Amino acid sequence: MEPVKEEVAVFLTRSDNIPERGHTPTDTYFEGYIQALVDMHYHEFSVVVFVKENEVWLSNLPHNDLLSRSIITFVRDVPGVEDVHVLDGVPEDEEAIRDKYVERPHLKGEWFPQLTVLYQPMMANPREIDYSLGWRQGDRVIGHKCVQVSMGDELGLYRWLDVWNYGDIQVSISACIWSVFNMDPHPNIVGGSARLVNTDFFVGVPFSYAVNKWSFRLMGFHISSHLGDEFMVDIPKVRRINPSFEVVEGMASYQALNCLRLYGGMGVIVHWDETFPMKPLYFQYGLEFRFIGTKFNRQRLYGTLFLAAHFRTVQFLHWQFDGTFVGGYEFSKLQGIGRKMRFFVEYHNGFSLEGQFMKKHTQYISYLFSYGF
Repeated sequence: MEPVKEEVAVFLTRSDNIPERGHTPTDTYFEGYIQALVDMHYHEFSVVVFVKENEVWLSNLPHNDLLSRSIITFVRDVPGVEDVHVLDGVPEDEEAIRDKYVERPHLKGEWFPQLTVLYQPMMANPREIDYSLGWRQGDRVIGHKCVQVSMGDELGLYRWLDVWNYGDIQVSISACIWSVFNMDPHPNIVGGSARLVNTDFFVGVPFSYAVNKWSFRLMGFHISSHLGDEFMVDIPKVRRINPSFEVVEGMASYQALNCLRLYGGMGVIVHWDETFPMKPLYFQYGLEFRFIGTKFNRQRLYGTLFLAAHFRTVQFLHWQFDGTFVGGYEFSKLQGIGRKMRFFVEYHNGFSLEGQFMKKHTQYISYLFSYGF
């Protein structure tokens, strides 16, 4: 009987995505090989590759730190590469023979980009756009035993590349619903094991801009809120009000280190329903920390631990403290920097986020699974 092979987690490289070469190539052959790999995975950026004695020089990298680091790491992990250098432009002694190649048509933009989003999601934001399912405990407003669900996504419509030779701009459309169910309702006139308490509907149009370590997002969005039928039957004295509103929000993000991201911004509520009066201003800010990145060879996955915190202060809540803290594990495919699965614990201390209950103070712990960027 063969011994069972134990799964081993090791630090991430991307050589698993690249076929092994069976011989020692010339620089010209190796250059063409790496150029083909880069063009295949990052075709829209027209990156130029030079190779001398197994050392690689990259030119025409995008003005986006996240994407540039991804390309450099990708090339560095090609078997046989000794080192990777970044060039600002094309070497003078290569300019004549590279002129035709470097001046090849460069894409001005891309419809429906899928590689990533320019403004990365705020992981600890309890109103982030993603698909999620979780168990919530201790919420004094909605119920002590709850199930929370979200279903949402961001569709990139168009991305302008190297705008004014400096940074990318993307326009998208995003939509999401958030629902929460009380799993131990009292009273329980309707019967059954779950009571839909509230559902919030969101639709927004974000404009994102990314350059080097910075990314920015300007978004207009609408949120409307609706009480569940079971809740209104079980609690017949409840007064249905309509906390629907429209917001213009601006956010900025800075990748301070490879493992540390900081962000912050403000929003202005430009319109709200008269049944639920609000004041216009709010601020939100936070940080994210990723560490111990590893890969799982057999599953071809990359995983990392993360910790994050998200804070907000809202004018119509009298600027009182509101914080959400998360910690967990994140999985993505070895190839690329796209969508991820996260398993994490969330602690919220502040105000409810559920529709017409948002002026009530609460705290709770949730255990969540999510899928998104």
